[in-house]
Amino acid sequence: MDAMRLIGASRCALMGSEDARGIMAEACQAQALAQAIGSRLAMSGPPELRGEAVGLTELAGRGCSVLDVPLSRAGTLRAAQLTELGDARQALVDLGGLLGEVGIALVSIASAADEAMYWQCMEAIDAADESRDRVLEMLRRLAVRDEAEQERGSAA
Repeated sequence: MDAMRLIGASRCALMGSEDARGIMAEACQAQALAQAIGSRLAMSGPPELRGEAVGLTELAGRGCSVLDVPLSRAGTLRAAQLTELGDARQALVDLGGLLGEVGIALVSIASAADEAMYWQCMEAIDAADESRDRVLEMLRRLAVRDEAEQERGSAA
């Protein structure tokens, strides 16, 4: 399945989560998807994205590991269904949006959580935020590359 469909499925599942554990499981799903997309970009993406993509892969792995969510609650990881990236730019735009939504959903949980869950949520919020920062940096690098290509094309 392509990245944008998986991101869309994750968004729907996040919005449909009815309790704190469900939201935390979907946060883990989103981070696993960010990790898979980062890994794919690190291996076969544009050269200027590879360093940031490796960083995204590492951060996203941490983002899921800080949440105490049984794998049975998270279910099968959607990220395992990733077969193609498709349009890298659009996938990154959509992934950045998903990670932002995950952060907002975790803030809502943290505000009503006990201390243990509060700190898990805070660490997961930080990880989602840092992952989103990596995504935004990759988008910036793509924009710089496109601008340089246009300038070269105009000069010719």
